[in-house]
Amino acid sequence: MPIREGKAQEIYIVTSGEMMAMYAANNIARGILKYAHSGGVRLGGLICNSRKVDREIELIETLAARLNTQMIHFVPRDNIVQHAELRRMTVNEYAPESNQALEYRALAEKIVSNKKLTVPTPLEMDELEALLVEFGILDDDSKHADIIGKPAEAAAK
Repeated sequence: MPIREGKAQEIYIVTSGEMMAMYAANNIARGILKYAHSGGVRLGGLICNSRKVDREIELIETLAARLNTQMIHFVPRDNIVQHAELRRMTVNEYAPESNQALEYRALAEKIVSNKKLTVPTPLEMDELEALLVEFGILDDDSKHADIIGKPAEAAAK
């Protein structure tokens, strides 16, 4: 909605190496593209909020490149976030000298100094699936229809 109403000029997409997060990031990129020429909105980059997925940094860097942007920062997973949330505090309030607080400050610096604002090139669903195949998340068997809805045990056969 803010993009459509012209209230956003610089967008950063938070994602992870999980398929649905990447799918959502791609859809947001599609929305940015739709309004890039009429409203001047640009994509500043992807922020990888790690879920500890295999080869996550490489995967998100590759997704970013294919979207015509950058992975501006990789935020490692840290349970200190949950501890802060339980106290209804930010990490920077709860533990300002923690590694996670340092990561957030580094991210803020990168956003403030970022000059690489682009019009994204969203992927088609088959391109996104091909990326997951490339990184070994999905097997390269057919169009994956044979694995949809099957538990791990059945899919392994």
